[in-house]
Amino acid sequence: MPNLPQELLNSLVLLDHFDEKAFVDVHNKENKITSIRLNPFKKVELDFKLNQPVPWNINGFYINNRPSFTLDPLFHAGCYYVQEAGSMFLELALIQTLNFSENLKILDLCAAPGGKSTLINSLLNNDSLIVANELIKSRAKILAQNLSKWGACNSIVTNNDPHKFSEIPSFFDAIVIDAPCSGSGLFRKKPDAINEWSQNNVNTCFHRQKQIILDVLPSLVENGIIFYSTCSYSVNENEDIVAWMIKNHQMEYVSIKIEKEWGIVDTGLGYRFYPHLTKSEGFFCAVLRKKTEKHSVSQLKKKNNFDASKLNIELLKPYLNPLNNQFILKINNQYHLTNFLVASFLSNFEKHLYFKKAGIVIGEIKGKDLVPNHELAWSINANLLINSIELDYLNSLKYLKKESFENDNNKKGLTLLRYKNYGLGWAKILQNRTNNYLPNDLKILK
Repeated sequence: MPNLPQELLNSLVLLDHFDEKAFVDVHNKENKITSIRLNPFKKVELDFKLNQPVPWNINGFYINNRPSFTLDPLFHAGCYYVQEAGSMFLELALIQTLNFSENLKILDLCAAPGGKSTLINSLLNNDSLIVANELIKSRAKILAQNLSKWGACNSIVTNNDPHKFSEIPSFFDAIVIDAPCSGSGLFRKKPDAINEWSQNNVNTCFHRQKQIILDVLPSLVENGIIFYSTCSYSVNENEDIVAWMIKNHQMEYVSIKIEKEWGIVDTGLGYRFYPHLTKSEGFFCAVLRKKTEKHSVSQLKKKNNFDASKLNIELLKPYLNPLNNQFILKINNQYHLTNFLVASFLSNFEKHLYFKKAGIVIGEIKGKDLVPNHELAWSINANLLINSIELDYLNSLKYLKKESFENDNNKKGLTLLRYKNYGLGWAKILQNRTNNYLPNDLKILK
């Protein structure tokens, strides 16, 4: 590994808690830490062994031997997410500051690839809303895919510059800002990033982070929560940003209860995760509450611009679990399963924002038949009593590689393929052949 930037070390030794020798030593050791977070909507016995739990996340676990996730059908079915343990701290922070029995509206502003969005989704009730936004179009596609895998229908994916959310004043109960940063917290994972690091880049990120916060603050409700995080060690991008929010924007710092044995450093303006103290990569986060004069809150108008016809809803119902406070919308000939908040947000703000995805895409009706979207196979709302077959491990991989697979079932026609009871995708089984409907961009290549 290249030597750590001396300018970064010089800035960190000014911190009372910083141990330069331990910090440098851990960066010279091979990083073997892998952690995953289980999907609480898709409980299943995994094909590899979980080790100790991540102490600040109920669904987080370390694993000793990293498997090939690419060759695990349960990974493709959305049964777990591979995520740095430090990032999972978001769960503890939100649980201690929000009431998840209420119907909440949460914005994950810089959301790709989807680790924090799927974590938030795991906490929300079925009638709540998460808006997961990503500025970069290619990354927004990955974000939409990971949220679809998670299986719930209470999410929206948008592809917008943060300033667009200032047009939605006093709306979100919480905003998660995993801000673009200089990335020094990931030096162990990405040693090449050491040579790209510079104080100039830190300064650029500092100004960009402030602008992002200014863009989105108007959309936070009175007493709403901001969870701010980076994967940087630099004070400029961390404590300095928090102090600036408190001093200039009437935010108050919120303490999170932590245990001493976790090794997390409480600086008084946030929480630092060092790899020589915690079993995680470098990470910083802080929670702040908005304390400003009350003004009108954006209310969703009870309108729906995307109503599906009653006849088509009846055609779709056999593919879904019994609807409970859910809506079926028609958007560009595709039918989507959503809840009230998703449907209303889409209708109210379709002219303000660019929407990448809303709810779970069910599919398209052609004639009197449904052509199912792949998302329906992932959905926790899919009706497993429809035509479906269970594949073993080897045939699941063959399906995911778009190779010929075997099944001992006599079922024909449109079929949902499952592994350990969770959907992998669709195929049409004919007398002499099988049409594999797996999207090409999801195909296992190796």
